[in-house]
Amino acid sequence: MLLVDGEPVTSSSALSGSSRTGSSGRELVAALMGNPGLCAASERLRATPERRISSGPEGPRNVYVFQREYATVDPARVELVGTDEMTTCVGVIIRNNKTGMISISHMDFPKIVEGGFKQMLELLGADNAPFDVHLIGAFDDSSTKIEFITCWVVHSSGGKRNKQEGYSHPLCCKIVEVLHKYEQQFHLRSFCVLGNNTMTDSYGNARPIVGGFVMQTSSGVVTPASFEMASRCPDEIVRRIRVSVSSYDPNWKAKLLETYDTHADIFQIAPTRWMPDWAEIAFSLNELSDSEVLLQCSTSPAAEPPHFVETDRRKWKYLMENPDWEDTFPKYSPRVFHRTNDGSWSRQS
Repeated sequence: MLLVDGEPVTSSSALSGSSRTGSSGRELVAALMGNPGLCAASERLRATPERRISSGPEGPRNVYVFQREYATVDPARVELVGTDEMTTCVGVIIRNNKTGMISISHMDFPKIVEGGFKQMLELLGADNAPFDVHLIGAFDDSSTKIEFITCWVVHSSGGKRNKQEGYSHPLCCKIVEVLHKYEQQFHLRSFCVLGNNTMTDSYGNARPIVGGFVMQTSSGVVTPASFEMASRCPDEIVRRIRVSVSSYDPNWKAKLLETYDTHADIFQIAPTRWMPDWAEIAFSLNELSDSEVLLQCSTSPAAEPPHFVETDRRKWKYLMENPDWEDTFPKYSPRVFHRTNDGSWSRQS
């Protein structure tokens, strides 16, 4: 059940004293978007200076999740947890205030929401007290000029989307609908999405205001953030590739990708398979111009960060050089990285 300011949320009022089972996600989103307390919280978050996260001995011990990944962290081991590069995706944080345990995900498509929340909640424990929840990202892309995405290597599960609806709104609706159905209470602290997280640039394009964030694990405070490449933790390209190819691996159907073992404080990049023809597809995509890459491979071409195209080309180069998935995940085993004394990561297997 979703709570705002300690009160159950209903479709008719975000401050009602009773819940109504069966409320649709659309009705819930409409109620939450109009809630004064959540609007004020979004305003405070947008006004907070963005924090730049760096790596190295002086950097904080952090865990970062890429698109469609999740991780559960223990505040005794990790100082910061976060994600960035969000346009039409939603960053989700759930915190058990009694234990301090935190689960974070970067959700990109409605079909992974229900299974994803089951994964996120598994290590948080059962508790009668409400868990804090923050939902951030997913700007209002309903006016986008791109009606569907043809680049299935990048957005393989994106599919066709109604122009007036965009990608962000259906995802937000599914997230709040699933959370509201749980017996566990979730106190919604941030709802910085859609119209609460949208600006217009000098060219008239809608863009997200907050595209990344971190949570201080000891306090639960959330701050806008961006990450240097090395601070996104180990195995960047392989983890990015998993987002594309995982949709064709039945082991990851309707699930978030596993990436971090909280008990051992290691990154354990769960394996996935891809067909040999991915190399041919990657070669074809790499022949596109930069503008064509943006138009065909993004749900929000006008809102992507400057490194979007260059990152896609690095993924395609890897697939061309590694057409056989077993070279990356021998015997379908995970890639394991341990944290070193200087804060970097060393691959063990």
